[in-house]
Amino acid sequence: MQEEAGGSQAKKRESWEWIKALVIAVLLALLIRTFLFAPFIVQGESMETTLHNHEKLVVNKAIYFMRDPKPGEIVVFHADATRDYIKRVIAVAGDRVEVKDDQLLVNGKVVEEPYLERKEERAKEQGELHFTYDFPPVEVPQGHLFVMGDNRLNSEDSRVIGPIEVSTVVGRAEFTFWPISQTRFTR
Repeated sequence: MQEEAGGSQAKKRESWEWIKALVIAVLLALLIRTFLFAPFIVQGESMETTLHNHEKLVVNKAIYFMRDPKPGEIVVFHADATRDYIKRVIAVAGDRVEVKDDQLLVNGKVVEEPYLERKEERAKEQGELHFTYDFPPVEVPQGHLFVMGDNRLNSEDSRVIGPIEVSTVVGRAEFTFWPISQTRFTR
């Protein structure tokens, strides 16, 4: 009888240890997903050829607790209450942005965009006259970012919705993880 009671106590202790471990694991997962990293699914073609429709990637949510987004970074932000967008930061507060003759200008200087080379080549092959339509100068207000998709002819971005508030930014896209054969850093 005493052996059965001792065995029962040991099983209870082991069960309790498993329950504690599972609760801790769930809490850690929730904390990581809430404050550090989150998965995101690319929806649409606005970031082609950098990112593709239905690719899955990891978003770093912690980085912007330490600093603001910088030009060139790919960010996920709340476009409205039900949708998140993924776009590239083009300019920050105080910058003046415009496009003339397919050239992006920030504060009057041409911005080199090597991530657009393949898309520009494809547009020319298809007979497109412009890769990015001209738009007049826009000054980015304080607390805002100017964002654009890499697929400039097929992107609802700051040219349409205006500069976005920094407070709507969820995080920076770090790397794709699905499909596995396309795993890569997004910078």
